[in-house]
Amino acid sequence: MDFSFSAEAGLAGLFLASFLSATLLPGGSEVVLIAVVHQHPDQVIAAFLLATLGNTLGGMTTYGMARLLPEKVATDGTASKRLNALRRHGAPLLLLAWAPIIGDALCAAAGWLRLPPAACTLWMAAGKATRYAVVVAGAGMI
Repeated sequence: MDFSFSAEAGLAGLFLASFLSATLLPGGSEVVLIAVVHQHPDQVIAAFLLATLGNTLGGMTTYGMARLLPEKVATDGTASKRLNALRRHGAPLLLLAWAPIIGDALCAAAGWLRLPPAACTLWMAAGKATRYAVVVAGAGMI
């Protein structure tokens, strides 16, 4: 079975998959990234950048939605400890925003805690870019 697609369609699909997989919706943008770079190896840099951008924007969408929620004091001891850790370490913890399960929660918690959006964006993008660089390297494309 041949699943060929144009570079433009692949890059657009990659951006969409990357964005959606960074929200609370399940997704596998890494598989789409590998498919695009295997089908169009000349587009590896564009694919890497679009995957990073889409995933970062998706994470910041989660951040923004959580920022709209009223800030409350956590009453549960465990939740309070985790939120205090995020408050204490701040935006650099968003290097882990790429991680399954906890990544979405970190993005939401950062928004809910009103951490600075610029710093959150930079740390989130750094973590997501590192993850996609590892995926591209693992696919043998760099």
